[in-house]
Amino acid sequence: MDAGVFSQMYGRYTQELGVYAKEEATRLKESGEKVSQRSRTLEHDNGRCAKCKRQKWVYGRLDSNGFLQYLGWVGYSVALIVFSAGFTQIVSPQAAGSGISEMKTILRGVLLKEYLTFRTFVAKVISLAFALGSGMPLGKEAPFVHIASLCGALLCKLPVFRGIYENESRYREMLAAACAVGVGCVLAAPVGGVLFSIEVTFTFFAVRSYWRGFFSVTIAAFFFRVLAVWYKDEETVTALFRTHFQVDFPFDLKEMPAFALLGIISGFGGALFVYLNRRIALFIKKQKLFNTFLMKKCLVYPVMVSFLISSLLFPSGFGQFMAGELTQNEALVTLLDNRTWTKDGIAEEFDYIGNARVWMHPQVTVFGTLALFTIMRFWMCALAITMPVPYGAFMPVLVIGAGLGRLVGECMAYWFPEGIHAGHAIYPIVPGGYAVVGAAALSGAVSHSFSTVVMVLELTGQISHLLPALIAVVLANLVAQSLQPSIYDSIIKIKKLPYLPELGWGQHEVYNIRVEDIMVRDVQYITLSCSYRDLLNILMKSRLKALPLLKSAESMILLGSIERTQLQSLLSQQLSCARRLQCIKERGAEAKKLLSTESNPPSNNNSSLQTGPEEGHIQVRGHRRTHALSFTLVDLQITDWEARQLDERVNFNNCKINPALIQLLECTSLHKTYTIFSLLGLDHAYVTRIGRLIGVVSIKELRKAIDGSMTLKGVKVAPPMATFRNSSLSSSQNETTYLQAVRPPEEHVTDAPKHVC
Repeated sequence: MDAGVFSQMYGRYTQELGVYAKEEATRLKESGEKVSQRSRTLEHDNGRCAKCKRQKWVYGRLDSNGFLQYLGWVGYSVALIVFSAGFTQIVSPQAAGSGISEMKTILRGVLLKEYLTFRTFVAKVISLAFALGSGMPLGKEAPFVHIASLCGALLCKLPVFRGIYENESRYREMLAAACAVGVGCVLAAPVGGVLFSIEVTFTFFAVRSYWRGFFSVTIAAFFFRVLAVWYKDEETVTALFRTHFQVDFPFDLKEMPAFALLGIISGFGGALFVYLNRRIALFIKKQKLFNTFLMKKCLVYPVMVSFLISSLLFPSGFGQFMAGELTQNEALVTLLDNRTWTKDGIAEEFDYIGNARVWMHPQVTVFGTLALFTIMRFWMCALAITMPVPYGAFMPVLVIGAGLGRLVGECMAYWFPEGIHAGHAIYPIVPGGYAVVGAAALSGAVSHSFSTVVMVLELTGQISHLLPALIAVVLANLVAQSLQPSIYDSIIKIKKLPYLPELGWGQHEVYNIRVEDIMVRDVQYITLSCSYRDLLNILMKSRLKALPLLKSAESMILLGSIERTQLQSLLSQQLSCARRLQCIKERGAEAKKLLSTESNPPSNNNSSLQTGPEEGHIQVRGHRRTHALSFTLVDLQITDWEARQLDERVNFNNCKINPALIQLLECTSLHKTYTIFSLLGLDHAYVTRIGRLIGVVSIKELRKAIDGSMTLKGVKVAPPMATFRNSSLSSSQNETTYLQAVRPPEEHVTDAPKHVC
């Protein structure tokens, strides 16, 4: 009885599956003819799809000569990359790179010069278009984050939105929304775009900006997809890479170990990708001779890289073994196919997907093609994103992850050709589902984000593989984050941007290292009794954006801080021409009054009176009716006058003083200091003891302490050495730390900062 029921169930399942497959094949074949015809029209007539369509057109027109085909294929890529790199270097070098790393630094509170200007906007847009059209493994997601931020920054400078630009907090909120727009509109993934921007650009996120990001991204993604319908590219608003997986039973629970293994492999792959990219970039920088040559000939390196990659991707050459003629979008579409290539091949019913044929080669199996595609694209992308052009790494990594997942899925289908037996039914393996999971896992491992799950599901339009994707992404992040930083943090380190690194796992010493171990004791400051000459000297010595104001050099009581611009304004007002003329008029009035008391002034109209050298050579000329006075000083007298003005005491009454300073105690731990800096976006904080200034800590010292490279007089201070503290000492007793132990004896005389007042 059980065998009969099983046969009926299996037969009904097989019949329903066969009917569904035929109906699906018929529908896809009919729609595929339209897609194929439309693709041919776009490719050969007007080339509306810009990315590599014209390159394929050039390649097809030169099919009579293989050498000309090679020259056309390679020359096309090299020419576009050269123009992109050259235009970037000429107009605005700040336009090169991804954009997310720099925006992460700006949102941290650091101002990068010439990064959010109109010149950079023009260079970024034009150079990005040529870089994407070259066919190199580059993406556009990260550059669009920069472009959206540029649009927001430029809009804030308009008179209508001037208040946002002047308010630092609101300006950061606007830039945060712009970062979300840049990711969400390109991928048509509003939810994933907001979450991804929060994960990769913020350490602490203000919840009040949450709805602003969703509102902006929703509008941007809507118009992005509506424009595709408007230009007849799509029939309606759908997902960019729509899949057709079974919804009722997309996968079996017995496949979970395979998905988990794919996540672990992706984690190691993501860490290796970041490491390889950083090693390539640092190798080029460390080669002084080669680096000097590239600085003079900035276009040589892009030519070399684009020539190498395009030569390997040449379809009639080595590229035929790894689907070299496919663009990234075409490759992703074929990799997400729900058919099993190793079992059925390319069936006639699915003839419309002509791009899928490139994965079949008479000399190489599907496994070899997928493995070669994944490996070659892996190092090609790591090399390509070192070129000085606008680039993004998310989309190339997404395609590489899809290739890795497809390879695992095809292996599963080969090992289980009849599917996985579960009870009384047999469920076939869907390699396309593994491609979805692999894409989410590898992109999440490289970027250290979990929102890639949401983004990939929004790209495909189905949530059938939500659970396997979550498991794979979590495991991939666990592996990748324990081995390497994210690709954006790695770029920050390569470019040496002023940003705090992430605290690693298990660093217990961050709770034992104290501020007194890393602070700078030689602090530049000003006092209430300082003169303008002292103020001039300290402004010439230091480049600090703000200086602490003390009550006196003896008490060292911290009263507040004054911005450098305010101090420069005070100094310029003291030595300004207007003040000089005012002093001349006052001295002239005194001289005239003195002379009038001694003798009567002459009555003629052109009479003049000149004082002696001790009066400063002041000339007084009287004029009829108006009695206007004109005074002049020679250069030597101007110098003497300025010297007297500089010796006067500074008047801080008309100066804006910030009394609410962020102050740290000398016993504050490194972990708490890191949290305060990250949460408040600080670039420095003063260290006080009972209100008295004893030092200052900036991002530079904090970053060195986290990296374990803090030095003093050439002596390296290892953070673990600060782990041993004598807890029995009272707070009033002075503790001898490791840093104080390695200092020279003469530095123990006083802890007071050096002053110039």
